[in-house]
Amino acid sequence: MPGLVKTPPDTAPLRISMPETPTQRSEPATVKTPSPLPKKPPSPSPSRSKKKTPETPTSHPVLSEASLDNPDLGPFLLKLARDTIASGEGPAKALDYAIRASKSFERCAVDGEPSLDLAMSLHVLAAIYCSLGRFEEAVPVLERAIQVPDVARGADHALAAFSGYMQLGDTFSMLGHVDRSISCYDQGLQIQIEALGDTDPRVGETCRYLAEANVQAMQFDKAEELCKKTLEIHRAHSEPASLEEAADRRLMALICEAKGDYESALEHLVLASMAMIANGQDNEVASIDVSIGNIYMSLCRFDEAIFSYQKALTVFKSSKGENHPSVASVFVRLADLYHRTGKLRESKSYCENALRIYSKPVPGTTAEEIAGGLTEVSAIFESVDEPEEALKLLQKAMKLLEDKPGQQSTIAGIEARIGVMYYMIGRYEEARNSFESAVAKLRASGERKSAFFGVVLNQMGLACVQLFKIDEAAELFEEARAILEQECGPCHQDTLGVYSNLAATYDAMGRVGDAIEILEYVLKLREEKLGIANPDFEDEKRRLAELLKEAGKTRDRKAKSLENLIDPSSKRTKKEGAKRWPGLGFRM
Repeated sequence: MPGLVKTPPDTAPLRISMPETPTQRSEPATVKTPSPLPKKPPSPSPSRSKKKTPETPTSHPVLSEASLDNPDLGPFLLKLARDTIASGEGPAKALDYAIRASKSFERCAVDGEPSLDLAMSLHVLAAIYCSLGRFEEAVPVLERAIQVPDVARGADHALAAFSGYMQLGDTFSMLGHVDRSISCYDQGLQIQIEALGDTDPRVGETCRYLAEANVQAMQFDKAEELCKKTLEIHRAHSEPASLEEAADRRLMALICEAKGDYESALEHLVLASMAMIANGQDNEVASIDVSIGNIYMSLCRFDEAIFSYQKALTVFKSSKGENHPSVASVFVRLADLYHRTGKLRESKSYCENALRIYSKPVPGTTAEEIAGGLTEVSAIFESVDEPEEALKLLQKAMKLLEDKPGQQSTIAGIEARIGVMYYMIGRYEEARNSFESAVAKLRASGERKSAFFGVVLNQMGLACVQLFKIDEAAELFEEARAILEQECGPCHQDTLGVYSNLAATYDAMGRVGDAIEILEYVLKLREEKLGIANPDFEDEKRRLAELLKEAGKTRDRKAKSLENLIDPSSKRTKKEGAKRWPGLGFRM
């Protein structure tokens, strides 16, 4: 989920590039994995193509529909498409050439014989669609492309199929369809392993790529397994303390941190830092120092965290300049640290310094960098009970990302945060609308089974309670319960919170028996597995006693009105309202 993976400032932005060569993959630093494709056929001889590249696709008689049966036309059109892109004439003209090339290759293909030329032209066509932002149209093209090669015919066909699956996965990723994206990457990896063996360095690159995708999807166990395989392959083929191994260890540290294994994360970061120092990568060492500071802060080793952050800050200022977003990112980390240690003046000062840089970014700063920084600063404002300021920053961040492809999950996370801010300041209708938009994006992106999705459903349900939409709230709490039971287990605090909210909602609906059943189950969990020292235990015990008493009088009592359930005379502060209603156990 958005917001958990912090991309280093120097990382190349996500892009879909034109396939160039049949056998080479991109360098590990790029996000897109180019597809290894078979060599393109030679262009037709000068005797067959006497004219130069036409100004428009329809101005040359050889480009007419009737001529597409000419076997020499497909390679010629594909070359025109490539040359048009390279010359900067625009992708629209190249698109027409690529469409015609694909038609020509398909018409000229021998019946029953898979054409790698056709597969390559479809890859180019899909890449042009993506460069135009028409990702939905690229999907069926790539789905056709992966059906063309016959893997059993050898390495060329296998690698063409692999390339198609990886490109399709990238396209689904840009559309926000995380599950479908990872499924394509998985199939591509299996084809590559069968063709090259499971210890080939190119397999290691793909494992790392897939591990990063699983981190984004918060599937950390699978990501760890893939990252371990990548480390093994790179150790076998690279020198000790290589840059490849350092990159793998940084990713492994991120996975360990996400799983709460901070000591292992710290070990991987120290080894990565040593490798970067040996290779003279000062800026990368500084980036690792920031990550080390984050681990120290998680371990409450604040002095060591400050030392790591200050080391990184010195390097970034000298190498990148005082106003670089890398400097701002360290300011944000220091602001968070000083807030946690109760030094609010220092925390606010660092926030202001970071916002000053984000308000006037240096050339080359991406919208994603600024949006990520604004989101982190907003979290600090939220924690010091300044929801209005946090809301403004989140709205700015969302505006920066709203037109960016592949950012739907990130935007959904920001919208969920905005919903919480609206809720805290009592603007419940706006909170519900924001949650609803986030839920729709998460459903579309394939994250409907994640724990985060369950939490957002719970928050939306609470907003519905405040708007007296009790039936809608019950449906949302029920869906959240099913997801959180599956993803977190019944004893997790988020799951217990949903149980409490659902019990209160059933009580409001007059479904006393269902409310009693849930509370009895929660109390049993606490007594047998969690202990009864938690203050919620006595509250839930009291509520159950009241329900049993009332149910004993009459099972057909009228449902309590929400006006009575949410005590109108209670003087709740914004902070109290955001967490729970003491009398009923509604919990954020």
